[in-house]
Amino acid sequence: MQLGLDIGGTKIEGLVLDANGEQVFRKRIPTVKSSYQAFMDNLLTFIADIRLTVGQPLSIGIGLPGAVDPVTDKIKNCNCLVLNGHDLWSDLIQALEQDVYIANDADCFALSEAVDGAGANGNTVFGVIVGTGCGGGMVVNRQLLMGPNAIAGEWGHNTLPGYDIQLDGLSQPCYCGKDNCIERFISGTGFTERFNQRLGSNLTAQEIIAAAELGDGEAKGYYDHFIDAFGRSLASVINVVDPHVIVLGGGLSNADAIYRDLPKAVEKYVFSKHCNTQIVKAKFGDSSGVRGAAWLPSMHAEAA
Repeated sequence: MQLGLDIGGTKIEGLVLDANGEQVFRKRIPTVKSSYQAFMDNLLTFIADIRLTVGQPLSIGIGLPGAVDPVTDKIKNCNCLVLNGHDLWSDLIQALEQDVYIANDADCFALSEAVDGAGANGNTVFGVIVGTGCGGGMVVNRQLLMGPNAIAGEWGHNTLPGYDIQLDGLSQPCYCGKDNCIERFISGTGFTERFNQRLGSNLTAQEIIAAAELGDGEAKGYYDHFIDAFGRSLASVINVVDPHVIVLGGGLSNADAIYRDLPKAVEKYVFSKHCNTQIVKAKFGDSSGVRGAAWLPSMHAEAA
C-alpha cells in the first residue's frame, strides 16, 4: 500500500493506493500552521490514524509547495511558512521509523500523470500547472528529473520569451523579484489580474474566455495574446527537452478552447516544421498531486 500526502497552505490530503493505483483510502484535514511542532503533531497523528484504518504497512510520499534544499536538506520556498528552514525529511523518518520521500507538488503532479495519467503513453512528460502560479515538473521514463538546485521544471520564473513592451504590455513585476516572468502572463492569477486591472472588471478566467468565444473584441484580443504567450513559453521548453507529452493542470487547464488553439501557437515558435508533442488535459485533475506523492516511493525503488 502506498500513502501519498499532499501538504497545502490550508489542507493536508491523504490518499492510499494499492499496487494497481486504485484508491483504498482518502481523507482531508486542515493544515495546522501555528508552529512547526504543532504542524508535526497534527501530521503525525493523521498518519497514525491512516495506518490504523488501513491496517497494512504503508510506503510514504509527500508533496508540498516548496522543495528540499539539496545543500541543507531543509525545506525552502514553501507557502506553508512554518516548514521553511526545518529538516522535515529527517524529522519524519525519525518519528515514523521508516523511509519518507518528499517532492515539490508540481513534480508530484507530473509524476502522477506520467505513471498512469494523461501522459502515460510518453517516455518524456512535462507537467504544467496553470493555476494560482505556473509550476512544472519533468518526468523521463517514470523518473522525475531532480537537479542540484531542486528547481527542475520551474519554467514559470523564466522571462516570457520574446517579451516586447509593444506586444506584451508594461513590465509585470513578479513576487520572486524579477519582471515579466511567464507566471505573470499565463498562470490563472496572471491571466485574470492583467485583464481585470486593464478594464476595471472582476471576471474569472472562464468568463473572459467565454466572452472571447462569443466574439467580444476586448476579450478576444486578450485571449489571443494569452495563447501566443503560452505558445512562446512552451516552445522554449520543447526546444530544450522535446517532451512527448505536455500535460496541463490547474484551474486554467479546464478551458477546452486552449487545447484547440495552443498547439498552433506552439508550432509557430518551435524549432521544427511540425510539432508532434501532444498537449493534453490532466486525467486526474486536482487529485494528481496527492497521487504523485503516493508514487514517489515506487519511483525511487525503480531507480535503485
